[in-house]
Amino acid sequence: MSTNPSLNALQPDGQPNTEAEAKIRVLVVDDVADNREVLTRRLERRNFEVVEAVGGYDALKKIEEQSFDCVLLDIMMPDLNGRDVLIKLREQYNELELPIIMVSAKSQSEDVVDCLDHGANDYVTKPVDFLVALSRVNAQVQRKRAADKERFDKEALARQTVELSSTVEESKAQLRRTSAELAFETKRRERTEEELNFLAYHDSLTTLLNRTAFDDALSHAFESMESSDLEPALLFIDLDGFKAINDLHGHKVGDVLLQQVAERLREILGPQTPIARLGGDEFAAIVMAEQQPEVAVQLGEEIVTAMTKPFLIDDRNCEVGVSCGVARANACGDDLNAMIKSADLAMYHAKASGRGGVVLFESQMLVEREQRRSLEIDLKAAVRNGDFQLFYQPLIDAQTRKITCFEALLRWDHPSRGMISPEIFIPLAEEMGLIMPLGDWVLRQACTQAATWPEHMRIAVNLSPLQFRNPSLMTTIMNALATSGLAPNRLELEITESALLSTEERNTEILNSLRQLGVRISMDDFGTGYSSLGYLKHFRFDKIKIDKCFIQSIQEDDCNAAIVQAIVELSAGIGMSTTAEGVETAEELDFVTKQGCTEIQGYFFSRPLTSKDAQTFIDAQT
Repeated sequence: MSTNPSLNALQPDGQPNTEAEAKIRVLVVDDVADNREVLTRRLERRNFEVVEAVGGYDALKKIEEQSFDCVLLDIMMPDLNGRDVLIKLREQYNELELPIIMVSAKSQSEDVVDCLDHGANDYVTKPVDFLVALSRVNAQVQRKRAADKERFDKEALARQTVELSSTVEESKAQLRRTSAELAFETKRRERTEEELNFLAYHDSLTTLLNRTAFDDALSHAFESMESSDLEPALLFIDLDGFKAINDLHGHKVGDVLLQQVAERLREILGPQTPIARLGGDEFAAIVMAEQQPEVAVQLGEEIVTAMTKPFLIDDRNCEVGVSCGVARANACGDDLNAMIKSADLAMYHAKASGRGGVVLFESQMLVEREQRRSLEIDLKAAVRNGDFQLFYQPLIDAQTRKITCFEALLRWDHPSRGMISPEIFIPLAEEMGLIMPLGDWVLRQACTQAATWPEHMRIAVNLSPLQFRNPSLMTTIMNALATSGLAPNRLELEITESALLSTEERNTEILNSLRQLGVRISMDDFGTGYSSLGYLKHFRFDKIKIDKCFIQSIQEDDCNAAIVQAIVELSAGIGMSTTAEGVETAEELDFVTKQGCTEIQGYFFSRPLTSKDAQTFIDAQT
């Protein structure tokens, strides 16, 4: 038996330390970062404390140094596989002291059986069904904590027995007192068991049902459909802006807010409606009615309205919103798990639609989710295989009509979907953590191509906000310049205002470092962000690019024409050149030229070109 204090946390009186149980600590062991990040994000949303280990040796080291309630252990790892890690751990801790759940591919059934024979508590298969994994983690942790309590009680009883053995000479009065104390202890334990039984099925903070009890209630609701006209509908409720409350006022205020949210849910849904807190700021309710989904949607709208009213906590008003997803049983094929996933998916659609609303699940959402998953898989493969192409759109000198620069534009020609807009795959690459390798490839490719052009022509490359803030940005740029042989002053980096919305001092340091390297800096999409003028005051950009939304309506919109004129005058006054984007007509060209724009970019001169066509365009001018 282990004597690791992390596995036997006691108070001075020998009782379990309830504060240590406030958060379940899980160690996620996987050599694939994406797998760890997905599990970590979902677990943390349900108030788990998660630590990641990148391999077997890292896991053993962390378990030696820290305490965990459960371990999610991948079987296949390059340094030390999960089976060997399991065997080493079982030499120190048994199944109740440290629950270990193996994570395996479906093809690894023999490995799973072997791991179970060597003391693994349970297993889940990849790709991980998070709700299944969550249920198994909770089950093992509850089993561990129940065993801990039993051990603590036995130890306490053993100590009492020793004490009683040493008091043979005590009087009968002392024995009577001892008997009375034992009777009191028995009653106390009975009360404790009742409390534990309650906590086993209820959330300790809000006293709403927990996930285990909620799953039972949902199963019962499905069974009742056979003998009733009532149809169950599932409400998934997620708070909007709760993290900001926690960050601003602290977790104690956040806990009180969750309790008040629970009370409002009880008031709206009534005592007969099963309501649960699933974890973090996620709630759910089962609504039984003949007219579904109308009743459930109406209740969802009442919840959204009720939650807009401020919560008074410690003489301060705290405001949050609610996004609600609704799924009815008949629309999910009477499949309990499908209904849970459908309500969850509808809730995320509500958040994506602007938050503070109710969305009813539709089958098209599943299609869209599968399409997104398919696109994510294809995007990973495309980044890995280099299935991208750079196009080049020329920037023309407004006076000489000669090429001054080309902007490198990333294109993805999907084998079955055709050309996919960068507005779709660039944000997806940022979410998936693929923008760094993709951006590095664009820089190298663009510099290599520009090195073949006449020396007076520059290449402009867009930097995403994540690239701009990456510590390795300078190294990446210097490597691209050194490998291609391109002079630094021929590279122009275009930075949007959204990239500059973080720490101002750090941004200025990055911009100054780029300037010292000799690279030119342009502010892209000027006028569409939040802090343009402030950054113009603190850093002198080489160029301002006027967003096409101001250019393409200057003939009809006097306001846009005035904005373009003001930007040009401002740029000239502080010594910066200007590029008018999206020029498509002779009238637009004539206007921006008269206003004093120094460069023109748009379909009037050329669409984005392949590298071969760009060279032809250059040859035609020279």
